[in-house]
Amino acid sequence: MEFKVNCGIWGTMFGVPGIVADNFLKLATGGQIKVLLYLLRYSGKICSLDEISLNTGVGPEEVEEAIMFWQQANVLTPQNSPEITTVRSIMSTQPLNEVRQTNQSTKTEPVPNHKVNYSGSEIADIMKDSQDIRELFKIAEGILGTLKNSQMNSIIWMYDHLGLKKEVIITLLTYCSSIEKTNTAYVEKIAADWAENDINSMEAAQDEIQRLSASKDFTERIMKLFEMNRRPTTKQDEFIKQWKKAGFSLDIIHYAYEKTLEQINKLNFDYINKILISWNDSGFKNADDVKKAESSFRKKKKDQNPQKNGNDPDIEEYKSVINKFLY
Repeated sequence: MEFKVNCGIWGTMFGVPGIVADNFLKLATGGQIKVLLYLLRYSGKICSLDEISLNTGVGPEEVEEAIMFWQQANVLTPQNSPEITTVRSIMSTQPLNEVRQTNQSTKTEPVPNHKVNYSGSEIADIMKDSQDIRELFKIAEGILGTLKNSQMNSIIWMYDHLGLKKEVIITLLTYCSSIEKTNTAYVEKIAADWAENDINSMEAAQDEIQRLSASKDFTERIMKLFEMNRRPTTKQDEFIKQWKKAGFSLDIIHYAYEKTLEQINKLNFDYINKILISWNDSGFKNADDVKKAESSFRKKKKDQNPQKNGNDPDIEEYKSVINKFLY
């Protein structure tokens, strides 16, 4: 179905930053999108939280969290005003790396080279001295709910030790929340991977999230094909990642699974993997290629041995041709 925009109803138009459409349509909540559209519509005007709430149907507290979310994403710039309930909806022109450098230049304490488990009072002191941490905690609460001490320590570690930018941390937390994996160990594992692989910009983070989502979808498809009712083990997950990286199609993986059940009557990832490697070495790209080879083999056997039943070829020789791997 195709849709055409009704240009006749257009009045005054306003722009929406490309980064919003490219990176945030799936990550931002409906309330956050509403607040942003309202502020962009009245860019340059000082808007109170109550006014924004009244015109968007979003609660004042959620409005404040949404504004902070877009500030951290570098889409909005706060108005220099003593009143916390006002904001000027101006597109930020300061490069992200300059923002990060400015943030880091205000720090006087050396950053520890390991994760430190700060006490509640120590975290309070850090919040007092760091606006960035205060803002991160505020947004994180909107994503995760009330933060535990371990989660606060984790955010401080990601920001101070790993050096991840605020908008990247927010993107990471939003993604983890979307897949319902918000335990500290899981979040920190991904954060460490991102830091190690220099995934420290909105574009890089979004690309990585797309990769992770594709990998998760592939794993779930494999589980369905294999009729698995539990998550793959670490070793099984490694096989699945290898198959995705190698470009094996789902149909040939499923056919290898069926052949495995026929031959050993149980699910065995190592066995399936050997079949796939064998077929790949033989140039088979999908299940149809394998089936054609099987048909060709049977026909050849029938032609060579017309006295034999064509439906009952030498099965051992057949296996050696189709499944060339060591048992």
